[in-house]
Amino acid sequence: QVQLVESGGGLVQAGGSLRLSCAASRSIFSSTWMAWYRQAPGKQRELVAVSASDGTANYAEAVKGRFTISRDNAKNTVYLQMNSLKTEDTGVYYCNAWPPRPWGQGTQVTVSS
Repeated sequence: QVQLVESGGGLVQAGGSLRLSCAASRSIFSSTWMAWYRQAPGKQRELVAVSASDGTANYAEAVKGRFTISRDNAKNTVYLQMNSLKTEDTGVYYCNAWPPRPWGQGTQVTVSS
């Protein structure tokens, strides 16, 4: 059974930080690539960061240098450390495999100016 539970979102001022966590079922975490996506209001969901099981990571240009994806393979958990947040980072953040499988509920991140 595919299960994804995201947490750690909230309201933060621009320039602040948040750390998102995602507990995934083993069936999905066994994917080579795990990723974070986000969907801003009125926009399509977009890929933010991906991480291979060996820790290799790639990032969208908009978040490079500010966000860090990591994973704990023993805990089937993926993290997203977000620093220097901007108002345009506001949205619902989802974790999933890449390519994605059925989606979880996501966690809301709101960055105020």
